Amino acid sequence: MIVCKFGGTSMADAAQFHQVKKVIEQDPRRQIIVVSAPGKRFPSDQKVTDLLIQSFYEQTPEASRRVIERFSAIQSQLGLPEELLTDVINELQKRLSSTDGELSERLDAVKAIGEEFSARFFAAFLQSQGVQAVFADPRDIGIVMTSPPERATLHEDSYARLKALNESSVIHIVPGFYGYTVNGKLRTFERGGSDITGSILAAAVGAELYENFTDVDFVYAANPNIIENPIQVEEITFREMRELSYAGFTVIHDEALMPVYRKQIPVAIKNTNNPLAPGTKIVGFRPLTERPVTGLTADQGFSILYVSKYLMNRELGFGRKLLQIIEEEGISYEHTPSGLDDISVIIRSHYLDARKEQRIVNRVLQELGAEVAYFRHGLSMIVLVGEGMRNSTGLAARATAAISATGANIEMINQGSSEVSLVFGVLEEDQVKIVRALYNAFFLPVKVKS
Repeated sequence: MIVCKFGGTSMADAAQFHQVKKVIEQDPRRQIIVVSAPGKRFPSDQKVTDLLIQSFYEQTPEASRRVIERFSAIQSQLGLPEELLTDVINELQKRLSSTDGELSERLDAVKAIGEEFSARFFAAFLQSQGVQAVFADPRDIGIVMTSPPERATLHEDSYARLKALNESSVIHIVPGFYGYTVNGKLRTFERGGSDITGSILAAAVGAELYENFTDVDFVYAANPNIIENPIQVEEITFREMRELSYAGFTVIHDEALMPVYRKQIPVAIKNTNNPLAPGTKIVGFRPLTERPVTGLTADQGFSILYVSKYLMNRELGFGRKLLQIIEEEGISYEHTPSGLDDISVIIRSHYLDARKEQRIVNRVLQELGAEVAYFRHGLSMIVLVGEGMRNSTGLAARATAAISATGANIEMINQGSSEVSLVFGVLEEDQVKIVRALYNAFFLPVKVKS
């Protein structure tokens, strides 16, 4: 059995519904299909999920009208029953006007409309074409989520129930992104959560392959919006892909790899509109090549909390106490590079506001007795990733030399304990030129003088 996930661009309109049907029919093993909400049809378009979030917060008819228009176009062009569109309208009105539960719960219910009706419409379309397919409600098949205040994740008991999907001969169309708590409350994963749903289902049924269909033929070694014609990556390990996804690769959600990694189920990244292209395979192990770096990525929106105290390294529990302050503010950290007398905590800037920053600084100065504590903003994290980096000498020197040649300053360097990634913190305005310099240093062929 193959589990397939089709992203927002794959489900964007009626023409894409037809294309996804063709892809499914090319391999009879494609029995579990996870779909996202309709995405962008063209660059300036808006995703249905973004329109739903806008509808929830603004409570104005414009965004809601555009959601209905998107589903109306799909319904009419595919000749689907009008009752399906009526259900969209009724559910949207019902969930937007609901006062039941916390704000986050009501928002989750509204956000999930995109995936739910994408799946309902697609199942109905397949049925109209004579395909044996059913809509698989997450509540019915057993996608059970943890309850607040825990972060929304899958309840481990779900895997046993989901395994029953193996016993069915029909194609199951599953909405990605959400499930239900044991108390029947709808909860969503983080954005991009349809990738997670697909991975969970692949692990639960012991799929031979998890195919993640998107709008690119391959994973590329660097962002093609920055690097012209970057190298195509044909095979990559779970660990490499996890590092790249965390640090800005948008091809697959970074959390989506854990369920299939545990079961060592290979993942194929493929293009819905060019399904015969080989794509990129994500595997447990791969042969090392002459190139130590597999990929290069960058992500903006980071801040640094810098803390200095003389003889910090001799003070038992200093790091733990510092991170406890961060935890008590509801913040997760990304990196903690340190020296003898100083330590930096890298945080995603969206966690912070002026009052929270001041509160953290005051606590660090007063409770920990630090001599210096302050925040810096506007940072990018640029990450080199590759299994071969562990066996490559002088790699950090090559990277720092390439960055130095751009005239930019390195604010932070951190190497993970796995030794498959090297992280540089730089100013956001230097990001593009540094990415280009690093790509030239590690991916372009070396010119040898004759």
